Amino acid sequence: MGSNKILTFEGEEITVIWDGNLCIHAEECWRADSELFELKRDPFGNPDLVDAEEVDRISKRCPSGAISWSANDGSSEEQAEEENTVTVVPSGPLYVRGDLTIEGVPEQEGNVSKRVALCRCGLSKNKPFCDNSHAKANWDDTGAVGREGPGFEEAGGPLSISPRKDGPILLRGNVSVRAASGCVRWTGKKVSLCRCGLSKRKPFCDGSHKGQFEADGES
Repeated sequence: MGSNKILTFEGEEITVIWDGNLCIHAEECWRADSELFELKRDPFGNPDLVDAEEVDRISKRCPSGAISWSANDGSSEEQAEEENTVTVVPSGPLYVRGDLTIEGVPEQEGNVSKRVALCRCGLSKNKPFCDNSHAKANWDDTGAVGREGPGFEEAGGPLSISPRKDGPILLRGNVSVRAASGCVRWTGKKVSLCRCGLSKRKPFCDGSHKGQFEADGES
């Protein structure tokens, strides 16, 4: 998948990994007010220049799960956020955060058990992940969320992400969906989100994928 480019930045106490297979160049890491990542520096990342708290803070800025870190003695690593959220990026992917399990994806792949950018235009060559194909194709969607969900009793807990074969992404677990405006518009425990780019009710699936979209996934 992707470029298979993975960079490891090993410091005295912390190791940071950048997975180029997942990176969508959101620029959150090097634009941050921090010395952890410097775009024109060699090496690009240096965890010895900052403390562990800052490593964690900057890593969490990455929306795709391309950046991960762990203490060299095994004592700590990034923890999942307490609430599961989906943010609908205008003319872009779904940013999902929380305690995530993506069916069919190895656990060791990047940091996608906590943060991931999922394709919703149907064009990515790295499905279910975004690879910025939406930008090259000038795919367009405002990121509005028109429906309201049934809600849930208490936020948090595990969130299962199941890309369906030739179909949508099925989420199971307590989850909130944020529109591009940043406002929470939908909350509930089960929802099917469009990943073919054809739905007229984006970000929700409306069945438009049938006979029009092909992608690997659970049947």
